[in-house]
Amino acid sequence: MKNKPHKGLLKRVRISKSGKIRHRSANHKHLRSGKGGARLRQLRKDPIASNPDAKRLEKLLYRRLRGRTQPRTALRKSPSPAERRAAQAAAKAQAKAIAASGPAAKVMGRMGRQIARRKAAEAGAKAGVARAGASKKVAAGTK
Repeated sequence: MKNKPHKGLLKRVRISKSGKIRHRSANHKHLRSGKGGARLRQLRKDPIASNPDAKRLEKLLYRRLRGRTQPRTALRKSPSPAERRAAQAAAKAQAKAIAASGPAAKVMGRMGRQIARRKAAEAGAKAGVARAGASKKVAAGTK
């Protein structure tokens, strides 16, 4: 079934082109004579939704939004068709490389890869220690 945006919310907010949500602030429509001037000035300010509110409203509207203080880069963009094809081609190439390296590499899994990386690092460290020892001897003038 298709996801539908919340019609009641759409009637109460406006979404800017940059993804911010403008709304009417509560307590500012009527009965203003009982409220102080400072409070009314505060209510006039900043009709943009905060970051947590924007995140909550994303789920109702099924679209990406950003809050009051979030930069434009906070909006995650969907990849273009060309970018998507390039990513799929890279994934296929990686899968072929794994298949070509043998069945053991495919079965290895995450833990096996971590163990292999650790062993390679240990072997490199041992070789580095041997090289460092040799250079010390040469520097000291003894063989």
